[in-house]
Amino acid sequence: MKIKSFMMMMVAAATVVLGFSSCGSDDDEPEVAVATQVAGSYTGNEVVMVMGEESSNDTKTYVFTKVLDTAVDLTIPEMGMGGHMSIPSLSVKNIPLKKNGNTISGNLASYTGSVTNADGVEKAFSITNLVVLVDGKNIAVTYSLKYGNMPMSMETTFTGTKK
Repeated sequence: MKIKSFMMMMVAAATVVLGFSSCGSDDDEPEVAVATQVAGSYTGNEVVMVMGEESSNDTKTYVFTKVLDTAVDLTIPEMGMGGHMSIPSLSVKNIPLKKNGNTISGNLASYTGSVTNADGVEKAFSITNLVVLVDGKNIAVTYSLKYGNMPMSMETTFTGTKK
């Protein structure tokens, strides 16, 4: 009888212990990776300044693609007048992201790449001082672009909303 009573006490104790340990905050959803939160298409206004003067002010779509949980690639849309007077879309790879409160930010000091233009010529480009700020569905992107042999940089600001 002592063994039966002891076993009943053990089952009751195990039930109580397991009952308390399962009453945690299991209902909390896991944090979504910052790159997943940023990934997508954003449409908005792009302003390009050259030597302090506005060169263009157009509606554009910027696309961010997740490459890691904490990094994205950016596709900058074509700029210019089309044909040989344009800069083709550019890819900027592996922009690191951080989250602070509700704001996600990305910074990249410099990036260099090359792209083939409408005439079939490969052109080098460099992006410097790239800053990405995301707050919910709103985004702001700033950067300096030097394309090909252009002696001056193009200071670009894009503000948009996620589609």
